[in-house]
Amino acid sequence: MSDVDYGQYEAGQESGELDQLHQAEGSEADYNSQFGVYEADHSAAESTDFSQGHHVEFDQGPAVHYESDDYTNYSHDASVDDHVFAAEGSESSHQAEFSELDALKERFENSYAEGTEYRAN
Repeated sequence: MSDVDYGQYEAGQESGELDQLHQAEGSEADYNSQFGVYEADHSAAESTDFSQGHHVEFDQGPAVHYESDDYTNYSHDASVDDHVFAAEGSESSHQAEFSELDALKERFENSYAEGTEYRAN
């Protein structure tokens, strides 16, 4: 009879790594404008005329004549113009941007060992 010894042994290790990046960005812009306009015009005109008179006439002759006149003349012109203009307003603008990128980093390791043995006696 013969003795047979047979043996095998194997061992190893694996490792790996996973990298991911995380990045975030942002942007924002604002604009606002407010305005007001006011305008006012005024004009006025007036004209006045006034006259007053008195007239007396007297004659003496073949007949007696007497005359008396009183008069008043009045004239008035008026004009008024008013103008008002008002305006107001506002303007607004908004802009926003955003970007995001996630990151992941992971490590893993595997170890293994196996062996086989065969003996015959």
